[in-house]
Amino acid sequence: MKIATWNINGIKARLETVKTWLASASPDIACFQEIKSIDEGFPAEIFEARASTSPSMARRFNGVALLSKIPFDEVIRGLPGDDDDVQARYIEGVVSVPSGVVRVVNIYLPNGNPIDSDKFPYKLSWMERLKARVKELLTYEEPFVVAGDYNVIPTPEDVYDPAAWVNDALFRPETRAQFQSLLNLGLTDAFRACHDEPHQFTFWDYQAGAWQKNHGIRIDHLLLSPQAADKLVSCDIDSEPRGWEKPSDHVPVVMDLSV
Repeated sequence: MKIATWNINGIKARLETVKTWLASASPDIACFQEIKSIDEGFPAEIFEARASTSPSMARRFNGVALLSKIPFDEVIRGLPGDDDDVQARYIEGVVSVPSGVVRVVNIYLPNGNPIDSDKFPYKLSWMERLKARVKELLTYEEPFVVAGDYNVIPTPEDVYDPAAWVNDALFRPETRAQFQSLLNLGLTDAFRACHDEPHQFTFWDYQAGAWQKNHGIRIDHLLLSPQAADKLVSCDIDSEPRGWEKPSDHVPVVMDLSV
């Protein structure tokens, strides 16, 4: 089973790019973030030839969507823990596979900048809620992945210039500690399980020639439960779409599970 995560930075702006990539990569399940579309405006019919289901959780900003060749047995929208939080950042689906089920969680974690605003505490509290949900999912003892744009640079090896990011919410010690606490629950960073090379990036800013200079950061992740980690075959960053016309500033991360 091929599962991919990609912050597409707007479905309308990136529609042709996304369609081209889906045709070539052919993931079984694709997790999109920052679709920037209300539910009624998400062009699900465009993907019907490649996806049997495409549930989304979208407002006009943010937004996440799941595209799957396999019908979902269950779909959960919204991260539990705060009934007043209406930001569209979390969707979860369960599919049946020959060995049982696979649960796919798709997140668009808050950016958190500027750190002296209420956005940073919101980011950290969102991560606490995510950790609580992961703890609950671990009790199911089933293979699951928490995929998405985490807006977290886990280590200095995941950024081109650590000193330039010391006061950014993506690289703050509090943020990195929260990410590490997720891993400490027993999750596996799929990319790092397959690659130990430094300076492997998933995001390059549109400004200052970041792509051409390879001034990137790794903030898009696939974290696996122990049962999913046992099934991990490969995980790679597909940087090619960043060089296409009208690209997203993120690129897909793709993994294969033996299910």
